[in-house]
Amino acid sequence: MKKEQLDEVDLKIINLLQEDASLSIMELAKHVNLSQTPCWRRIQKMEKNGILLGRHVRVNAQAVGFGLTVLVHVKTDSHTGDWLDNFRMMIKKHPEILSVYRVAGGFDYTLRVVVRDIAAYDSFYRNVIAECNFSDVMSNFVMEEIKHTDTLPL
Repeated sequence: MKKEQLDEVDLKIINLLQEDASLSIMELAKHVNLSQTPCWRRIQKMEKNGILLGRHVRVNAQAVGFGLTVLVHVKTDSHTGDWLDNFRMMIKKHPEILSVYRVAGGFDYTLRVVVRDIAAYDSFYRNVIAECNFSDVMSNFVMEEIKHTDTLPL
């Protein structure tokens, strides 16, 4: 199922869930002028087809003690399957890595890392460079988060 196969009701359901994933089926159905069963079937179909990937709560990182976000840019001289397998294992091992992107430009990957403080980042950094062979690592410390959303502009 691709965006072209989604109708206006599907898009409304997605937008409502992006705004508030805690809406009940009854509330969603009311907003899109469906009964509960067809609304629920549409949601299940979108989940089955990989359009809806789960329902999450966004947590204020600072409120729970994670006061430092770091964008870590890494470069490698090794682009082998073994290196990539090791890199993927390292990523899975570190829950403080929230996002990883393979990028074009001066670096190969960018990681979004959230830790409690600079000492926690230093420990994380030492572990990661011991686990993976990088040719270069550059860390940018986030001073202010101006915008953060996972809401797609459908």
